[in-house]
Amino acid sequence: MDQVRRWDTFLVEEHELIERAMAVLRANLERVRTLGHDPVQTRRALDFLLEFGDRIHNAKEEEYLFPLLEQRGIPVQGGPLGVMLAEHEAERELLGRMAREVGGLPSAPAGERERFVREGQDYLRIRAEHIWKENDVLYPMGRKVMQERDGVGLLAAFERLDLQTYGPGARENYARMVAEIEDAGVRRSLAARLTPAQIHGILETLPVEVTFVDAEDTVAYFNRLDRTKIFPRTRSVIGRKVEKCHPEGSVHVVREIVQSMRDGTRDTAEFWIDFMGRKVHIRYFAVRGDDGAYLGVLEVTQDVTDIMALTGQKRLLD
Repeated sequence: MDQVRRWDTFLVEEHELIERAMAVLRANLERVRTLGHDPVQTRRALDFLLEFGDRIHNAKEEEYLFPLLEQRGIPVQGGPLGVMLAEHEAERELLGRMAREVGGLPSAPAGERERFVREGQDYLRIRAEHIWKENDVLYPMGRKVMQERDGVGLLAAFERLDLQTYGPGARENYARMVAEIEDAGVRRSLAARLTPAQIHGILETLPVEVTFVDAEDTVAYFNRLDRTKIFPRTRSVIGRKVEKCHPEGSVHVVREIVQSMRDGTRDTAEFWIDFMGRKVHIRYFAVRGDDGAYLGVLEVTQDVTDIMALTGQKRLLD
């Protein structure tokens, strides 16, 4: 089966679009009480969650996925499919009522605005939990009971529904619809929710060595500062040009990689070498902003000796 685009990854990608629209709705709900929300943006978020989230995404599950899972032995009544269907209906009812009421919010009494906020929060809670249940519970169950041809047929059915609804380029159209309801204040990095101490802790905990070279070809950051590293380096490297941090014989290669990432002809490059009796994997990734602007290059170095020796399986709690 296609490992890049499977029926489950197809649906998870749609969940990500739904979550982006949910973020827009959540941000505006926080301002409804004071009438500080954007009524146009709120309405467009609700419209997308109804049109795409329910009439397209949920329809794929209700018309194709759930019946197939039932055929393969996953029950509806008293089982997970029944729960999913009930949650679809609850989401549909809440969104429909909110879509009908959003236009009247500017002149609505405070009590009605408060009820609108509560219903919006109920929807966001139900939908968030629903997405988690599907991504982490239902879809893995489906993979276990389905045969390969089941997944191929599902994917074809999903793509056929998209084609019938929006024609060729439907997936790109869905993404564009979400982008149109977002603004810079809503579509922010998840890192914005973290403290500097948390970000530092995460970077220091990574099981890889990372070095960031900025758009001026200057070393701006590396992790595992005071820890044992494959390729030791000290604070003095910060602020130096990247070519000054590599052996003379490899400088031309480094320059070529950086330039190709700057001009967009390459997004990744990788090497692996034998070093001190270990196998070391070295990768370079172009770093770009949400607008596609070149920000620099990330070097990721990892000792993969033990990974290459893995055989069989080890389950999470083994």
